[in-house]
Amino acid sequence: MYPVLFHLGPIVVPSYGVLAALGVLLALALLLRTARLAGLNPNPLWNLAIVALFAALVGSRLVLLVLNWTLVRTHPAWLLGLALVHHPLVAGIGSVFAIAAVIPYGRRQLLPLRPTLDAFAAPAALALSCEQLGALLSGSGYGTATTVRWAVVYTHPLAAQWSGAPLFVPVHPVQFYAALAFLLIAVALLLWMPRSLRQGDVAGAALLALGTAIYVTEFFRDPEGRGSLLNGAVDGPQLASVVLVLLGAILLVDRSKTQGSVEAAQAIKVPHD
Repeated sequence: MYPVLFHLGPIVVPSYGVLAALGVLLALALLLRTARLAGLNPNPLWNLAIVALFAALVGSRLVLLVLNWTLVRTHPAWLLGLALVHHPLVAGIGSVFAIAAVIPYGRRQLLPLRPTLDAFAAPAALALSCEQLGALLSGSGYGTATTVRWAVVYTHPLAAQWSGAPLFVPVHPVQFYAALAFLLIAVALLLWMPRSLRQGDVAGAALLALGTAIYVTEFFRDPEGRGSLLNGAVDGPQLASVVLVLLGAILLVDRSKTQGSVEAAQAIKVPHD
């Protein structure tokens, strides 16, 4: 595939970085619409997204820097390669930093939790779709060996150097599977959002769908570097997907109970003397 999208003189422009950045821009543009559908002012949500992105980027790269400090001291030029490192653990660490940053910021801005989550659901799925297309081009999160007709073959040396992708071996284009699933989820959420009657339902459905998509597509990914848990029964991303599904279910069940309680209270008429 094409881990390098193009060159600007001596500067290498990686495909993954360009597609991930495009996903962020498209998600921010979509957020302007979904925020209004959720009944919120788009400006604080835009700022919240920027805070999350900055915290995720800085946090994940700082952890990489600490873990590879010996290498950085002896080869300072390796710092330039930090932007080229893609790994599920790095993404997980970045997500933790993002959550730690947005929670206090959202509280200071008095952003309501469920409508905010609804507004971010479709944009997040769209951003993940673009990110997976970048991973497909770069070889990050490559698939298992296969003989299917639509298999992809990585031949560029940088695909192996940056992402560890096997060269000249047909593998599942699992990144495309995931990208397509995330895109369909984003479209479905966007179409459903104006028809949703309860706050939090869109976010709950998004967590369920994204978690399911991640869990299923992991079966087509090579397990190298993704963490083996429960004697190989699941890997790290699959465990994270289970957490997403549980959070989505809790959000939906909680809203159902709340709605049911409100309707029951409204149905009760207190007799007057």
